[in-house]
Amino acid sequence: MVAGRVVRFDNARGYGFIAPDDGGEDVFLHVNDMLMPESQVRRGIVVEFEIEDGERGPKASSVRLARGEDGKPLSLDDDMMCDVLNTEEFTREVTEALLAAAPTLTAEQILQVRSGLAQFAKHHGWVEG
Repeated sequence: MVAGRVVRFDNARGYGFIAPDDGGEDVFLHVNDMLMPESQVRRGIVVEFEIEDGERGPKASSVRLARGEDGKPLSLDDDMMCDVLNTEEFTREVTEALLAAAPTLTAEQILQVRSGLAQFAKHHGWVEG
């Protein structure tokens, strides 16, 4: 079993993607491969799953809520959700972090790094909008 977080899920279409905790390519998730109610699937939820080779890349199967140390499935209240910032909040936080970590960066460099990070974050579902 592999653990990861759902980075996006479209309830209307019944599919989404999971980012494995150990890194690597996002894994395709389809509603037919879930061992849990579809109503529990949302961005940020921690799941466990098997990885299979799909026609277009890695595909999740036997998807279920992650289990806690006691072996029981975690509830939705057990820190399974992560904060998702909007683009404005994300860029503000990134700017502050860049200024604190590398105060000699120029404004142009900060704008370039911030833009690249925002695109990366949107691709992974870490930022809304």
